[in-house]
Amino acid sequence: MTDFRDLRIAIIGAGKLTRANDVSTSPGTEDTDVGDHAGMGGLGTALAFAKKGFKNINVYETASNLGFVGAGIQMPPNVVRILDHLGCWEEIEKEATDVKETSIRQGSTDEELAHVSMPDMREKYGFPHCTGHRSSLAGGLYNGCLKEPAIKFNFVTSLVKVLSWGPKPRILLKSRAQDEPFEVEADILLASDGIKSVTRTQMLSELGLTSEEEDTGQAAYRIMLHRDQMKGDPEMLALLDCDTVVRWIGERRHIIAYPVSGHTIYNLSTAHPDTNFAGATNATYTTRGEKKAMFEVFGTFCPLVHRMLDLVPEGEVCEWKLRIHKTLPTWVHGSAALLGDACHATLPHLSQGAAMAIEDGAVLAECVSRIPANKLNNPETVTKTLKVFEMLRKPYTSTLVDLASHSGRVLHLGEGKAKEERDRLFRDNGKSGVVPDKWASPDVQKMIYSHDCVKEVIEKFDEVFASIA
Repeated sequence: MTDFRDLRIAIIGAGKLTRANDVSTSPGTEDTDVGDHAGMGGLGTALAFAKKGFKNINVYETASNLGFVGAGIQMPPNVVRILDHLGCWEEIEKEATDVKETSIRQGSTDEELAHVSMPDMREKYGFPHCTGHRSSLAGGLYNGCLKEPAIKFNFVTSLVKVLSWGPKPRILLKSRAQDEPFEVEADILLASDGIKSVTRTQMLSELGLTSEEEDTGQAAYRIMLHRDQMKGDPEMLALLDCDTVVRWIGERRHIIAYPVSGHTIYNLSTAHPDTNFAGATNATYTTRGEKKAMFEVFGTFCPLVHRMLDLVPEGEVCEWKLRIHKTLPTWVHGSAALLGDACHATLPHLSQGAAMAIEDGAVLAECVSRIPANKLNNPETVTKTLKVFEMLRKPYTSTLVDLASHSGRVLHLGEGKAKEERDRLFRDNGKSGVVPDKWASPDVQKMIYSHDCVKEVIEKFDEVFASIA
């Protein structure tokens, strides 16, 4: 082999297109929130490799098709930069809401604590900050993949185990279309199989390492309200028709909400104390909830919030456990690498989960395309190349994961001096460059939104590669 484009790329997905900690919905008791799947991370990775000219990209997906489910999702400038580079942003943007401002309010009174204007995202960072329906983002990525003959989707096919990590990874797969499991060999194996990653568990086990789950103590409701439901309430319609992200905050809980789908749907996502999952003996991530319990969780919140919650049909309340893992000791083994939720699952308070997964794919494609022609069959070079991906991404993603957790703690403060200081900073409306809600804080926005992950590879690949023993 003398051309990197001939490398066989295998991407492992895991199930329905639903993320563990980003907004998603599909009422039911089935445990569907298994992570990136060949969802945002997998689709973005496949498309990124195709755009770099790779000719043999196989995506293995447990689901029978990519039936896109989910609710709202935020698309900040750093991920829009990648989507634009991949050629799929124009389609996605058609139904997106261009966010112009954020309003942070006291949950109990609806009193505005801070109002941060964001009218110049395009001018500052070259791309907008948008909200949209999850299916629009996933659909845009998928449609982009369908235009690439190099990408093949293998549906109803799940990973049984990794038989070999290198030099040529071999995986055992099971398809519902045939009785016996079968083997596949690749040159590079990329696992986008989410927070419950089978690949990660096996990889770390065989290396004598462990993946330690970090209990967040938090759960979430995901709610989508349609215009027809809200049309009789002027306050609700005002929220639906604006370009504002609103966050209602209270002790140990909050709600974030924004319009999606061309201002036809109002998306609400909550974070609140976990009671249903805390005593569970297995790693269940979803459960059927009760409307009464949801009202009790937000019983101290204002009448406007109560009116919106009351629109949720009885029997269609679903609750998600918010789970993350502590920083992994490695993302790479042999010619295989983890990406997205499989290696850096995050709380949703910074709205960067899907963005980081899509960025991972772009960085991987850029790194692998830099393997010299005379080293394509050298397993040490392949491993070092994947380690460059890890070394460039791990410090950055770890910072964002920590910031998301920190932001949640600050938003959920109870009465006391810390809350008083937080509210004083809120009243400054970001004029000092700092907002306690890190998602809305100009300093954090600058750090994240100006980050060009592909440019970083171009500038630093050779130096980082040379530093690896």
